Amino acid sequence: MIFKTRSKRQNKPEAEVIRELVNEGLQSSRNTGQESTGASLLRLAGIHGKAPADLSTRIDEYLYGEDN
Repeated sequence: MIFKTRSKRQNKPEAEVIRELVNEGLQSSRNTGQESTGASLLRLAGIHGKAPADLSTRIDEYLYGEDN
């Protein structure tokens, strides 16, 4: 597993390597300026049941702004 290799190479516990990788991933997703899936779902929940009639067929477009 990549964690074991990296932990041996960096002389760090495997758990610390995993935490660092998770934190790096979180930081990079925050820096992209793209809304997270959770934030998208919360935004959609904020419409209080007044969803567009085509929501189920165009969910990706509403969540991510993608035209399919």
